[in-house]
Amino acid sequence: MSAVMPEANALPPAAGSVGRLRELVVVLVCGVLFGFGLALSTMVQPEVVLGFLRFQDWGLMLVMGGAVVVTLLAYQLVPIWLGRPLLGERFHTHVATWNRDTLRGSALFGVGWGLCGVCPGPAIAGLGTGNWTLLWALAGIALGALAQGLRAR
Repeated sequence: MSAVMPEANALPPAAGSVGRLRELVVVLVCGVLFGFGLALSTMVQPEVVLGFLRFQDWGLMLVMGGAVVVTLLAYQLVPIWLGRPLLGERFHTHVATWNRDTLRGSALFGVGWGLCGVCPGPAIAGLGTGNWTLLWALAGIALGALAQGLRAR
């Protein structure tokens, strides 16, 4: 009789469909909160983002600085306060590695962001505000991701 190891991010067997539903609700709430925050901060408007990138509008600097502070605190304090995640067995660490592809990809992303003022997350949230011209930017993002995936293969 052989033991089967569960997937690293699988819910415990006792959780079943209730655990999956809980996971979907948490993901949905987090996505709505993220999208609402992007819309409220006007980061879904490419003109505002371009003003920020040109150092003409400092409002997004406060938004991004606040987000960085909250994220740093959350990454440091939540594991201490909770002990274990709400939807998993343990907190995972991800070791980032820099290589030529990472450098090229981040540079290409930065150039694209600087040219059009659109980032994937805010572009998707911007669709919720009725800014349908962002579909062009999302199509370009999707084509770039497809090209990179084909190249990596």
